[in-house]
Amino acid sequence: MSDALWIALAVIAVLVVVALVVGLVRYRKRRISLSAPETTTEIDKSGGYKASTGITFSSSTAAPPVERIDTTGLPGVGDDAAVPRDAPKRTISEVTLPEPAVETPAEPPIDEPAPADEPAAEPAPEPEPEPEPAPEPEPEPAAVIEPIAPSEGRLERLRGRLAKSQSTLGRGVLGLLGGGDLDEDSWEEIEDTLLIADLGPVVTQSILASLRAKMASASVRTEADARAIFKEVLISELRPDLDRSIRALPHQDKPSVLLVVGVNGTGKTTTVGKLARVLVADGRRVVLGAADTFRAAAADQLQAWASRVGADVVRGPEGADPASVAFDAVDKGIATGADVVVVDTAGRLHTKTGLMDELGKVKRVVEKRSKVDEVLLVLDATIGQNSLPQAKVFAEVVDITGVVLTKLDGTAKGGIVFRVQQELGVPVKLVGLGEGPDDLAPFEPSAFVDALLG
Repeated sequence: MSDALWIALAVIAVLVVVALVVGLVRYRKRRISLSAPETTTEIDKSGGYKASTGITFSSSTAAPPVERIDTTGLPGVGDDAAVPRDAPKRTISEVTLPEPAVETPAEPPIDEPAPADEPAAEPAPEPEPEPEPAPEPEPEPAAVIEPIAPSEGRLERLRGRLAKSQSTLGRGVLGLLGGGDLDEDSWEEIEDTLLIADLGPVVTQSILASLRAKMASASVRTEADARAIFKEVLISELRPDLDRSIRALPHQDKPSVLLVVGVNGTGKTTTVGKLARVLVADGRRVVLGAADTFRAAAADQLQAWASRVGADVVRGPEGADPASVAFDAVDKGIATGADVVVVDTAGRLHTKTGLMDELGKVKRVVEKRSKVDEVLLVLDATIGQNSLPQAKVFAEVVDITGVVLTKLDGTAKGGIVFRVQQELGVPVKLVGLGEGPDDLAPFEPSAFVDALLG
């Protein structure tokens, strides 16, 4: 073959190769232009991927851009299209394949303070459980005001509480009087019985004189006749004409003020609480003054009584000046329009001059704000005539207006009622006949004598 023939074949071969390459390029361009245009609809970019851990953060070291391997000459995502589309195309032989990526050993994750997973919206500080509205202090059971028994007729209802006194006075004396004609021995026995019952020598002699006169002038044939005469004499000795009312009515736009005094252990604070029940039951608005500041339990005890009946209490810190607390109680009574203020004072022995002077001070300080209408002396009936020396000293210091005899149900010496009145010249106004809240009764001579005689 001639050289011309070989040249012709080479040219033909080159043309065929060029034609194949051009055809291939055009074919690929046609595929690209015929592909569906990208829609602008929002695509779920997650591809259904669910991460099993949170994002891990590390220090910002920028990774080198990865070279694109596309040989079509078209810009890829992220290219800046600096090379024009009609730039000469690189042939396959000119393409330098990227060196196999050398896996750089992953830097050990730096232990950073537990990657605050994007302050995962700091667990929305769980709305601090809205401080449960401080469970409104349940209205102290105290708020439930107890029903209060009426004060009328309490002595009759509590007749059985005087059983011990009945056995001494009632059965003892009536048994002798109903036995027919009495000789001197019988009268002496009656006298001894009256003395044992704590009537005292003066009251005993007065009763004996009245009994002798009435028994002589009346026809006594039965025990019922003797009972009627004895009852009449006893009622007379109790002086039913004395004013036994409690001065608990407001006056001149100020409340009535009651001062309750006595020695330790007589039941003073309990008496104040029971008296408050009686006053509230009678429709009075009551303020209690806890002026017994030397015994912490006294103020708490008074508070408990007040809450059960709906009364107000004024108290001071332990050891406070009793006169100051009493004054504040009266002041509150005036400010709130109360009907009566009852002041409980600290128990004190009548032999303690300093404490007795302090009691006098309490009364004087209170009177700077309002008149003291009642000074009630609380006596323990179970100690009988031993309570009289106490009573006399208290009477001298604060001018007692009435007596409250407590624990009368626990003594056989019911005659102390007669003795107290005769010695002090003031009436017994109230008697305590038990531990129940309604066991404080107004003193009624007739009902009391009936209870004594059984």
